Amino acid sequence: MMGSAASKKVLVIGLDCAAPELVFERWLSCLPNIRRLMSSGLYGTLESTTPPITVPAWMSMMTSKDPGRLGIYGFRNRKDYSYDGMAFATSQAIKEDTVWDILSRAGKTVTLISVPPSYPPKPVNGHLISCFMTPDATSQYTYPPSLKAEVENLVGEYLFDAEGFRSDDKERILKQIYLMTEKRFAVAKYLMQQKPWDFFMLVEIGVDRIHHGFWTYFDEAHRKHQPGSPFEHAIRDYYIYLDGLIGDLLALIDDQTAVLIVSDHGAKRLDGGICINEWLMAEGYLTLKEAPSAVTPFGKVTVDWERTQAWGEGGYYGRLFLNVKGREPNGTIDPSQYETTRDELIERLNTITDEQGRRIGVKAFKPQQIYSECRGIPPDLIIYFGDLAWRSVGSVGYRSIWTFENDTGPDDANHAQHGIFILYDPSSIQSRTVEGTRIMDIAPTILNLFGFPIPRDMQGRPIR
Repeated sequence: MMGSAASKKVLVIGLDCAAPELVFERWLSCLPNIRRLMSSGLYGTLESTTPPITVPAWMSMMTSKDPGRLGIYGFRNRKDYSYDGMAFATSQAIKEDTVWDILSRAGKTVTLISVPPSYPPKPVNGHLISCFMTPDATSQYTYPPSLKAEVENLVGEYLFDAEGFRSDDKERILKQIYLMTEKRFAVAKYLMQQKPWDFFMLVEIGVDRIHHGFWTYFDEAHRKHQPGSPFEHAIRDYYIYLDGLIGDLLALIDDQTAVLIVSDHGAKRLDGGICINEWLMAEGYLTLKEAPSAVTPFGKVTVDWERTQAWGEGGYYGRLFLNVKGREPNGTIDPSQYETTRDELIERLNTITDEQGRRIGVKAFKPQQIYSECRGIPPDLIIYFGDLAWRSVGSVGYRSIWTFENDTGPDDANHAQHGIFILYDPSSIQSRTVEGTRIMDIAPTILNLFGFPIPRDMQGRPIR
């Protein structure tokens, strides 16, 4: 245990996508509040889930269960073995205990703001405001329901996300990110002061959105870098703004409150997209009945399933699905050839190059080998293109396996495997870097701070 837990409180500030090289290195001198926590606490990189995606990463962090145990492999997951049976993962998909479930049952009071996925809101012993997956502010997004009126009396319409953040209208996006963040922290300050709490957790999605929208302007190595842009310092200035808001929250806590700052993954420049279905067609695994005349989402083309062995989904990582006899409606791969086909695809994926013929390096994971178990329906392969420097593009019609325009709108950055953690415990003041911390170590660490036993089915261990 890291100190007396009798009157302990824990404040968790989640910065979705906060990058260690920016927080701990490039801009640390500009972040006095974060620097002060580091000077008295433990800190280091935080290895995310495979894949490093907002959903499931935050839930792996807060349950200490990997995506396979959760049965959640991304925002959208197969709900059945049909060819178009994909569904968004909502709060209802989370069947494992979260930290706040355990604390609520033990009589601790919790407050949660925007922890993904938390829509629709579930009851807690305290207060909850749902996350960026909330449809809009007309939805019921709080627990208890009466909290919604308090939020709206305080800040007007609550903003869950920066709408249309994949856009060329950079001024609008930037204003929306700041307004969203301002409202979120105003609500957090209100709840910290007006409601009882033992555990308080806030997640700010703005870091993720500003990385995707503005990375090219500061990163000289980005192929689309624009020197001297008026947005050159947009990300740095937002980090400085956030650090000030973090300072406002820190001013409200007492000397019995431990503080965690965490991110679910990091960020890195995006070099381009690998058109996974174009590649599968070129390699003979996927056949269309008719080639589209323009770039077309995969779900809108007509696939010749009886001549198709595999297809893929787009996103920050690749998901590849096999067309298996007896499993998919028009399966072509005999189950006895399932592993052979997966191994063959992994070998061929490793030959993918960039547009100049240089191998980018492809990591293809078999879910059954990286997770403790696989609930739900996992992809047959999970793929990182170029160590996540390239995203997966599912649309077809490019007539090339490479694209430098994103099919879901302009996007400058991809997710990186490592985020950050900073742990300040007032009962154990020290400044030290900790190596090898995993995202599933955060939930046991929180329980340990409260002096609670760690459930045996948690996969992480407390940071010590």
